[in-house]
Amino acid sequence: MKASSAQFVDVRGLRYHVRTWGDPGAPKLYMLHGWMDVGASFQFLVDALSREWHVIAPDWRGFGGSEWCSDGYWFADYLGDLDVLLDHFSGDAPARLLGHSLGGNVVMLYAGVRPERVERVVSLEGFGIPAEASERAPDKLAKWLDALATPPAFRPYANLDAVADQLQKNNPRLSRDRALFLAGHWARVEADGSARLVSDPRHKLPTATVYRMEEIVAVWKRVCAPVLWVAATESFIPKWLAAHPEGEAATDALSAVRARIAHIPQATLASVSQAGHMLHLDRPESVAALIEPFFAPPP
Repeated sequence: MKASSAQFVDVRGLRYHVRTWGDPGAPKLYMLHGWMDVGASFQFLVDALSREWHVIAPDWRGFGGSEWCSDGYWFADYLGDLDVLLDHFSGDAPARLLGHSLGGNVVMLYAGVRPERVERVVSLEGFGIPAEASERAPDKLAKWLDALATPPAFRPYANLDAVADQLQKNNPRLSRDRALFLAGHWARVEADGSARLVSDPRHKLPTATVYRMEEIVAVWKRVCAPVLWVAATESFIPKWLAAHPEGEAATDALSAVRARIAHIPQATLASVSQAGHMLHLDRPESVAALIEPFFAPPP
């Protein structure tokens, strides 16, 4: 297992926890995690890389070791935080960005809003969510307001082994050693030996805004960097998109993903077999074999 180190960076008034691997003088590669995940979950993907990289993997605000946000969480803040992180670690140099799920959606939007700051982009299972009609706005706002009155909470676990049990229940492909490793980063041990997840449970609040696909497409069309989308063959995400009314013409699960990637200049779609949504945990070697030549093409 490749050694990592951790540091804290001030990002827009919040104390951000950032995990790094490799020599700071090596080419930089940013890895941005998904919802309810942490930067340390990229450990196995980093282990599978054959080249020398300086991998930078922050915990998003309110996740892992990063500070919680007192006034809740809004998607645009992830772009603002990424802007500051790139300033801190890369200055003006264009960045290589990889994101998984939520992180993949962040890097795709960032690449369209700040095209001059992005060299190449990989999105692992970050293809957006089903489009929503404007008529849903009143109900979504009402549901969000109702949830504020009874904020969500995470249940305690008996110990870290119980956290690992839950991780393996959620993902049967996850080996026990990897589940225990992740449990130590997802949760902290209390004085009585019980374990609690370290992320802010308010991330579970319902979204107050409507997902407008036309706005997403407008951003994607401005992406200038080469893009690689990576789908897992056994993931629920492509099936979820294909089952939505916008994907009614889909002939297979990936058809809806292909329809979306068609809006992005210089984009390629690849897939990883025998993997679910957490493909960087299920098949890190296969993911590494796709992304490394993409980020470091031969001269």
